[in-house]
Amino acid sequence: MASVAIPSDVTEVTSTWLEAAIKAGGKAEIGAIGSIKLVQIGEGIGVMGEIYRAEIDYASGTGPASVVVKLPSRADANREQGISLGMYEAEVNFYAKCADRTVAFVPKAYFADIQSGTANFVIVMEDMGDLSMVSQIEGMSDAQTIAAIDSLAAIHASWWGKADDPAIAWAPSTVHERIQTFAQMWPALWQMFQPNFGNMLSEEGLALGEWISTNYWRACEEFSTAPWTMLHLDYRVDNLMFDEDRVAVIDWQSLGRGPAAYDLAYLLGGSVSVEVRRKNEDRWIKYYLEALRKGGVVYAAESFMRDYRLANVIGGTSTAVLTGATFDLGNERGKQLIASMAERHFAAAVDSMGRELFD
Repeated sequence: MASVAIPSDVTEVTSTWLEAAIKAGGKAEIGAIGSIKLVQIGEGIGVMGEIYRAEIDYASGTGPASVVVKLPSRADANREQGISLGMYEAEVNFYAKCADRTVAFVPKAYFADIQSGTANFVIVMEDMGDLSMVSQIEGMSDAQTIAAIDSLAAIHASWWGKADDPAIAWAPSTVHERIQTFAQMWPALWQMFQPNFGNMLSEEGLALGEWISTNYWRACEEFSTAPWTMLHLDYRVDNLMFDEDRVAVIDWQSLGRGPAAYDLAYLLGGSVSVEVRRKNEDRWIKYYLEALRKGGVVYAAESFMRDYRLANVIGGTSTAVLTGATFDLGNERGKQLIASMAERHFAAAVDSMGRELFD
């Protein structure tokens, strides 16, 4: 694998390079590639990377008709965040160390490599373009939400009580020193966020943001006393792909460890409208706990609800503030996405009254 250079940008993803990368990965038989056609996909969905579909014509032999190539964002601010938050290394490590043990439908990674400590990475993965995607701005249907919950519960159950396993012990936790550093940044980020997206928040949401800005680490410590598992940490509908009977989970750049309620609160808080969440939230939570039980994990409803309330305080609110304050969103769709996340996640945090647990 080390003999295959990491492309500095998409212009270096040639037919010769792609053939060599897939062969080096050893995950698929592949013939001689004659030519490829690269098309960028998913613009405005992710802010940390760029994704391309490579359609392949073979000079001889056979192999995948197409693959997806993931590269870092070209925006300097986003690349710097990806490095400081360890997001690029996390995704490469997931495919190298965790994917085969995770009970979830994930793309096969044909090749994944990174220059440690940098944004220089590449992942060549299975093309799931025949599956359907749902716009996070529009939000999921009830059936899609149930399917997403099924997949999430399977992920959590497969790593329940294994957060110290060597395969995943490298992943940062919800009380990692990086989170403590982020907590120190919260007051400044909050001030930077408000001129951009503060108008999306209610008065109660703005007041909550003020409280979080000086109590974030305290809330993380309290939340992290709950049982740990693997966390996706960006489990939202833009990172899911749907077919008739299962959900593919993509974008593992935020992989971490901590209490399961984080991922469910993040999904329900950001991937459906405020009105739809309020109407269905209790039923969806009960469904998740039952799906978790079927996976062999019993989580008392009362304990989970405490953790869920805390998760709403520290989870999606922080993502909205960080991205809204510091990221180059690139296009109008990206701005609309962060605006919807800000509105929905702060509303969910206010509704769940997690702040009141500290009174």
